Amino acid sequence: MRLTAFIFPLLACGAAGYFGYHLQTGDHGLKARADLERRKDVLAGELAGLREVKGRLERDVALLRPESLDPDMLDERARAILNLAHQDDLIMMKRRQPVPPPAANPNR
Repeated sequence: MRLTAFIFPLLACGAAGYFGYHLQTGDHGLKARADLERRKDVLAGELAGLREVKGRLERDVALLRPESLDPDMLDERARAILNLAHQDDLIMMKRRQPVPPPAANPNR
């Protein structure tokens, strides 16, 4: 009689422990939810950056449309694509940093 009195509470505690453990660490548990929230925040920041880039590109494209063609923008894009410059332009060239010679192999 004593053994049967402990079986149901023991099974109930075991089931509660099982479900409690999986509530915390399972695929759909609290830890997974916290990870998803962190990922959501990172992706929201990335989305904001991409929207800014999209807005910048839309402004540039709008300046190249035939109904609102900006001559300066057309000239800038043509020079950049063709790699050309006007004879009156001042061109400033950056010097490349010299590549250091490879280190001597100490095993030789």
